[in-house]
Amino acid sequence: MNGADLIDHSPSQPEAAPKIPTASNLILIDNYDSFTWNVYQYLVLEGATVQVFRNDKISLNELIEQNPTQLVISPGPGHPDSDSGVSKEAIRHFAGKIPIFGVCMGEQCIYSVFGGRVEVTGEILHGKTSPLRHDSKGLFAGLPQDLPVTRYHSLAGTHPSLPESLEVTSWIASGPDGNKGIIMGVRHKNLLVEGVQFHPESILTAEGRQMLKNFLRMEGGTWEENKRMHTLGHGTEEKRPLVNGVAPKDANNHRSVSILDRIFSQRRTTIEAQKSFPSQRPSDLKDAYELGISPPQISFPDRLRVSPYTLSLMAEIKRASPSKGDISLETCAPAQAKKYALAGASVISVLTEPQWFKGSIHDLRAVRLALEGMPNRPAVLAKEFIFEEWQILEARLAGADTCLLIVKMLDDSLLKRLYAYSQSLGMEPLVEVNTPEEMDIAMSLGAKVIGVNNRNLTNFEVDLDTTSRLMDKVSPDTLVCALSGISNAQDVEAYQKNGVGAVLVGEALMRAQDPSKFANELLGRHKNLDCSRATHDVLVKICGTRTTEAAKVAIEAGADLIGMILAQGRKRCVSTQTAIAISDVVHKTKQSKDSTQEGQNSEAVEYFEHTARFFRRANRALLVGVFQNQPLSYVIEQQRALDLDVVQLHGSEPIEWASLIPVPVIRRFGTGDPGLGRRGYHALPLIDSAAGGTGERLDVNPIKGMLEKDPGLRMILAGGLDHENVGEVLASLSEHSSQIAAVDVSSGVEQDGAQDLDKISKFVKAARAAPQRR
Repeated sequence: MNGADLIDHSPSQPEAAPKIPTASNLILIDNYDSFTWNVYQYLVLEGATVQVFRNDKISLNELIEQNPTQLVISPGPGHPDSDSGVSKEAIRHFAGKIPIFGVCMGEQCIYSVFGGRVEVTGEILHGKTSPLRHDSKGLFAGLPQDLPVTRYHSLAGTHPSLPESLEVTSWIASGPDGNKGIIMGVRHKNLLVEGVQFHPESILTAEGRQMLKNFLRMEGGTWEENKRMHTLGHGTEEKRPLVNGVAPKDANNHRSVSILDRIFSQRRTTIEAQKSFPSQRPSDLKDAYELGISPPQISFPDRLRVSPYTLSLMAEIKRASPSKGDISLETCAPAQAKKYALAGASVISVLTEPQWFKGSIHDLRAVRLALEGMPNRPAVLAKEFIFEEWQILEARLAGADTCLLIVKMLDDSLLKRLYAYSQSLGMEPLVEVNTPEEMDIAMSLGAKVIGVNNRNLTNFEVDLDTTSRLMDKVSPDTLVCALSGISNAQDVEAYQKNGVGAVLVGEALMRAQDPSKFANELLGRHKNLDCSRATHDVLVKICGTRTTEAAKVAIEAGADLIGMILAQGRKRCVSTQTAIAISDVVHKTKQSKDSTQEGQNSEAVEYFEHTARFFRRANRALLVGVFQNQPLSYVIEQQRALDLDVVQLHGSEPIEWASLIPVPVIRRFGTGDPGLGRRGYHALPLIDSAAGGTGERLDVNPIKGMLEKDPGLRMILAGGLDHENVGEVLASLSEHSSQIAAVDVSSGVEQDGAQDLDKISKFVKAARAAPQRR
């Protein structure tokens, strides 16, 4: 281990806090451990006056005479029952009289005093960091989950012997479900006694100084007494009235550092460093934006108003959070985004903060790519702690349609500036509020979409009534979204009645096995919504057409697409004169087909599900021109000259050509070719066994694998099909029948190198006999 990935969490320039009157005589028992000095340093830096006594150099009576205001038991080598000197006696005597805190062996002493067993854990740790889960109370109030903490121990208290009087406050998560593993902290349920197995004083422990700061705020001998003293204003900090559960900023800014403050501070440092890198400098982002390369955007407010539900769904991709720790670290952001889109989400919120939420701007970019070409796609929200224009521009270049502006962390002038800048990029922001005062600011700003955060970002407590209480301050034309804490249908009932337009759901959706089912249970589809899908036969394409007679027979038999080869040098290539004649027959020969239309949808649909509809026309077949490695200019020229309805690229043409050709494009792929499922370009991929027209039978096994892996994929099957085997091939893919858009035949309807009119009719009939699909 070279140490390159280690983070020093100690204060780089320690600044001492003012002296704390209620910590005027803290006693620290030294169990002969070098870390005692570090504990002493942190306590003094936080304002305590500290005396240190070694565990065998002072008696209990002498300790009592010292009249301590707090007692801290240090780490130490050995076992608490044999090597802790006066420590356990001191805990027994002072418990219930003054606050007590134990570190490592100190915590083990607490465990032992109240009847627990301290045993070998099965692993020896020396300077190892582990992510810590905790209950967010006591020492851990206001701290994020999965903090890196430093461990030096081989012993620990055991779960089976946990005394009835103690509760586990922190632990190392075990297994994929984050179950409580090795105990890392305990607290007495009634007495003001708390301990941790790890080392908060280590430079590798995050927020260690804050933990000791939290301890020094505690007063009295019991938790009830501590609560009462703080309620009466006897605590170490001046008590101020709360507004909607949030302590307002006073003139002296006399308040504790909140999680929002820490995130804000960390993001400032990180982003300032990012802006110095070539390619990420503000000038670089501006130049890139002016090139017009940012992905196309949609209106956030307009998309938010369209939903299959009675309330619009804002679905959030959130791998972790400060309040809940890890939620779903293995989640693939673009895959989750597609699930949300198909579940009817109007907006997909992407957390891009890396440390507490485990997100990144790369997630946002990948999510936007995953939605490419999807009709009625959700709007993409960049969920970040934004405080400058650079962040907004970065998000727009990555594909965001909107961004988040948090009123609590921005002064009025900065909020107005960022709001105007976001609008200048075509992004109407989501303005987040939590209090009546913040709602007034958002309304005066003219915000069109306001999100009311039910979670107080100062202490992370959730109150689902917060949104409802602020609704009377909102104008009728303003969209209000309820953010945070929503997990079941009961949570949204009030919102459906009082005019809330949308709800943002993160953790509950991330944990749901089936996001679509969960969304339906949460919000309920609108009773008037028709989301039915029409039932269709598989389409039939007759390719290699070389005569007007064959074209007419195919159309009369019910073929949907008539293909003619326009690749010079191929044996089935037709002359310009013949091609014009075939085009005339295809355009003038009418058909009568089922013209059942899809129900109107207010949610996104898969790209290929949408583009497959291009090939269905109620009154006639479509004409397909097949090209192979010819210049793009020639392809476009022939499309216009022959009035082609569809172009088929059967060579190694670039995938991007599909967006440059003015009609839908079918592109040929082998089963292992890259780009086959790429959305936003070809309307359908055609899977062939060889170069085309060879009669070589297509192997369906790899196709099954492809379709299982990508349920949104639709394709045309070709290769060795004829009227005798097409039913068998389709039956072998019956589990994926809805993904087979069409079958294509060329050599299978030929006899002695010429098209056989009877075989054409038989092939169409056999394909039509396949089971209908949805």
